[in-house]
Amino acid sequence: MSTSGGRPKELGAFLCTRRAELTPQQVGLPSDGTPRRVAGLRRAEVARLASISTDYYTRIEQGRMPASTPVLEALARALRLSPDQRSYLLGLAGRPPAEPPARATAEVTEHNRRLLAQLATGPAVVVTRTMDVLAWNPPAAALLTDFGRHPVRDRNYVWLLFNDPVLRSRYRDWADGARACVAHLRMHTARRPDDPRLHRLLARMADHVEFQRWWQAREVAVHASGNKRFRHPLVGDLTLDWDTLTSATAPDQHIVVWTAEPGSASEHRLHALTARSVAAAPPGPAAEPVTGPPEEPSTEPVTGPTADPSTEPATGTRRGAPEPA
Repeated sequence: MSTSGGRPKELGAFLCTRRAELTPQQVGLPSDGTPRRVAGLRRAEVARLASISTDYYTRIEQGRMPASTPVLEALARALRLSPDQRSYLLGLAGRPPAEPPARATAEVTEHNRRLLAQLATGPAVVVTRTMDVLAWNPPAAALLTDFGRHPVRDRNYVWLLFNDPVLRSRYRDWADGARACVAHLRMHTARRPDDPRLHRLLARMADHVEFQRWWQAREVAVHASGNKRFRHPLVGDLTLDWDTLTSATAPDQHIVVWTAEPGSASEHRLHALTARSVAAAPPGPAAEPVTGPPEEPSTEPVTGPTADPSTEPATGTRRGAPEPA
């Protein structure tokens, strides 16, 4: 018996992974002193915390019985899930409102192209929820990597973060950034498990040991802003804040902008880098479709590592936008 509209096997795997991260002491349960064959809470302990029977919880974790929303909420509290993890759990059970289907092609809108061109003072890129890089300005190419030198099919932030030595070397905390990207992608699978772009990316990342380790950890997170540290061969170390802007006209496209604290050494270095890039670049941002010709959407849910348009810009960040590491 499966959860209607949900993905019970992945839901069970997510619950199993989360309970393995907790100890009885962390959730206020006494230890009985007996050795544990595996790390983390036992099923009976999770069931006790959620006020359900052990048999009921076991069936949920094994994907053999659906869970009601109240039970899912109780499990989220029992496992100390974060808001993002709770959202992911409900998504796996088919509980949140359905999002509109992803478009087969991903061409940057003219509005976003124009806005990007006007952001000449700082690095900015246009990305999709699966982190396909649709467009970028010269400062972004100078700070991160020259996206135009990569084939269109490779212009995905996650792919480049793991495969482009230039982008990888620019991150002073590469592992933290890469892990955050993987957590965002995992979150996306609950919302749109049949997204063909996601399937293609996961298939291409099948041989990356680090990616697969973090993917199987089933960490989930969505952030609209953050702070990253870079190391650039021309200007040195920079500490930059990033924010995500989303237009109501193209909710699947997000403009990510990096800025520096006013008066800081990072601001001076970013200005120097920007001046170099703008002087050397042709006018206007680069932009090409990243997905090629339209394809038939996949009908298989993501269950494993490889199968597994207003005229005004947004005035703030919007939850659910991708995190560009």
